[in-house]
Amino acid sequence: MSKSYDDIEYPYCDDVLKYEKLAKIGQGTFGEVFKARDKSTKRHVALKKVLMENEKEGFPITALREIKILQLLKNENVVDLIEICRTKTSPYNRHKSTIYLVFEFCEHDLAGLLSNVNVKFSLGEIKKVMQQLLNGLYFIHSNKVLHRDMKAANILITKNGVLKLADFGLARAFSTSNAGKPNRYTNRVVTLWYRPPELLLGERNYGPPIDLWGAGCIMAEMWTRSPIMQGITEQHQLQLISQLCGSITPDVWTGLENLELYNKLELPPGLKRKVKERLRGYVKDQYALDLLDKLLTLDPTKRIDSDTALNHDFFWSDPMPCDLSRMLSQHTTSMFEFLAPPRRRVQAQQHQPVKAPQNTDQHFERVF
Repeated sequence: MSKSYDDIEYPYCDDVLKYEKLAKIGQGTFGEVFKARDKSTKRHVALKKVLMENEKEGFPITALREIKILQLLKNENVVDLIEICRTKTSPYNRHKSTIYLVFEFCEHDLAGLLSNVNVKFSLGEIKKVMQQLLNGLYFIHSNKVLHRDMKAANILITKNGVLKLADFGLARAFSTSNAGKPNRYTNRVVTLWYRPPELLLGERNYGPPIDLWGAGCIMAEMWTRSPIMQGITEQHQLQLISQLCGSITPDVWTGLENLELYNKLELPPGLKRKVKERLRGYVKDQYALDLLDKLLTLDPTKRIDSDTALNHDFFWSDPMPCDLSRMLSQHTTSMFEFLAPPRRRVQAQQHQPVKAPQNTDQHFERVF
């Protein structure tokens, strides 16, 4: 007689009941995330529920890709996937297990910290954040992985001040072009406010520079405390990029005219590059302004890479990067639990259409 679903054993996939759920700390298209505690070791973890409702059969390919990538990427500055758990099948769940990814628990995320007026980063602490972020990118890029969703909400920080790149749901392995044939990756990745100009213009043969653009946006946010270019549509995002980084033309970007949407989208002419000028009111450190300028370079082939960025004078001048744990010790409440509703509203605004401002220049000034 064949076994029933209830009798099937999963020798390498523990029952999720080994963990006690404590609080819901995230909600999105990916599913739900819970803070939980291992009942035997008392260790805190994050349980990420894999959304299965939209799958007609089989396991979601995006979740498989995330698991495979995170099993490869073991580094201090990449969130650790501890194990995969499941619920037991029964008539109550139609004999379908729910799968959970079990991650190390991080007390804070960067978006939550920056939205809290009581959290103040010194220049040395900002350097430490960016140093760890770039170190994480250097590691994943060295292992031929693109993150493809760099934003402050996906940067986690432990109470001990260790930064972790997180949410690899859009990540993928990449390779150099084979036999002269360009790659054909999707360009419908990266949250709009952090999306680099090459993706907005239809590029499908891209690489690590797309993540470095996001790193530049996050670095500026360390001072402005909110995303610096809050576009409403792809066209509007390109306008904001042009106002900050100058007009997007073949003079500053080799091969621009070959991009699919170059002649289909309106690119404002005659605008000067103003990265340093616009950010100088917030960023007083000249080395910081120079690194920001190099990260927010329009042409991806000229954009600074993570290895070169880590050797920039910004990280090797006084004040030196300093430990974050002392500052974070003043904020013992997890930012996820303390700021969950407002943060979800902010994330929703990034994905939902809202009425466009009549004057994009005024909108740009308000962001800064």
